[in-house]
Amino acid sequence: MEERKTVLVTGGSRGIGKEVALKFAEEGYDVIINYVSEKTDVEALKKEFEEKGAETLILKADVSKEVEVQEVIKQAIEKFGKIDVLVNNAGITRDNLLMRMSEEDFDKVLEINLKGTFIVTKAVTKYMMKKRSGSIINLSSVVGVSGNAGQCNYSASKAGIIGFTKSVAKELASRNIRANAVAPGFIETDMTNVLPENVKEEIHNQIPLKRMGSAKEVAELIYFLGSEKSSYITGQVINVDGGMVM
Repeated sequence: MEERKTVLVTGGSRGIGKEVALKFAEEGYDVIINYVSEKTDVEALKKEFEEKGAETLILKADVSKEVEVQEVIKQAIEKFGKIDVLVNNAGITRDNLLMRMSEEDFDKVLEINLKGTFIVTKAVTKYMMKKRSGSIINLSSVVGVSGNAGQCNYSASKAGIIGFTKSVAKELASRNIRANAVAPGFIETDMTNVLPENVKEEIHNQIPLKRMGSAKEVAELIYFLGSEKSSYITGQVINVDGGMVM
């Protein structure tokens, strides 16, 4: 019987991260996720993944805190012995115009989004290098490519992830570890669902496919990049944006 593979998805308790984790679970992977919100119903979440047949480890951790990340990785390795795929999805926004943005809001977004990606990747790749295989998928954004008014902190963090991903891809290719970035555009989430219809219409008009994407559509691409089907793809940034940024 083929050995089950293991995926770690940061920020995997909701939104795109949860869809990604569920997709891997459906495809026969065991799942490790971290969460930060006190509102997270860990038992319900665990049951949802286990119903897909996945052994599941759900741990609370702030990705910007190295000690907390090390504890997650330690427990994951103790339980599963390895991490085959890493999806760096955890991220926050603190939007404001440049002249109104506080230093704290700039720092916090870079700390979670960019530094968090660095800390988790560094911790996981130690084990990937030992077994000379692995796939890393980092969540960037189309605004990391094109920029966006009112999001200079978020755009900077997501542009940083692109540079980070390409560097990691070059460093780790000799160990058969691949690294790619996925850059979603407008994706249907709890945040976009509450937007007024006229605002949604304006958004749709910016997108050649005339609709927002779904978290499942992002998850399909991330699963592909994590699997052996993409074994000759590394160092790439793939937009999932309905053609918004070309």
